[in-house]
Amino acid sequence: MASEPPEHRFAGVQQHALVAVDVAVFTLSGGSLHCLLVQVKEGSFAGKWAFPGGLVRAEESLDQAAERAILELTGARQSYIEQLYTFGKPERDPARRVVSASYLALVPGLEVAGNSAARYLAVQWFAADKLPPLAYDHDQVGHMALARLRSKLQYTNIVYSLLPKEFTLGELQEVYETILQRRLDRRNFRKKILALGLLKQLPKKRRGTHRPAALYAFKQKRPMVIEMV
Repeated sequence: MASEPPEHRFAGVQQHALVAVDVAVFTLSGGSLHCLLVQVKEGSFAGKWAFPGGLVRAEESLDQAAERAILELTGARQSYIEQLYTFGKPERDPARRVVSASYLALVPGLEVAGNSAARYLAVQWFAADKLPPLAYDHDQVGHMALARLRSKLQYTNIVYSLLPKEFTLGELQEVYETILQRRLDRRNFRKKILALGLLKQLPKKRRGTHRPAALYAFKQKRPMVIEMV
């Protein structure tokens, strides 16, 4: 067997790269966009905040590993998820060579599973515009995920992943305005959304201090390419 080239021999470091996933998980609460972060427990970045994830198990695909990370931390089984980009700079993890596939995920609420902090010092939701400095290359992951979310919100129906089962048109518009960071004309927005045929009006109304508002639900919850706004 031929000897290995010198550049392929690393004393004390595994010869081949490990494969991991990192998941930027977003949700909406209180009229603002939030991101789920974990506080690293050990290693070069101990004490720093990062997006959840971890090494891919031998029996898992990348998507399955990302879905497992979301389920373990939020309990959400009906989340929207898509792969963003693969990060593989040798220096991204000083402790070992790790190539990571990053993901964007959307969940409908600020939930954290009861046993979710076992692997971490803490698990916490942060306002997306007030994230602390992140470990590894996760600042770049966060910028990329937010840009992808804002883009896809306009030409797909993935907004369903951020809403409860029942919602008003006003609440739907608020989601768009919060994430896109711009005001939308109320009449034009409602006219276009209803014309798309994605919603069904429910036989009940939301009652409160204002005039009762009609409640709607999505006819189906699967990703579709369609011009929303």
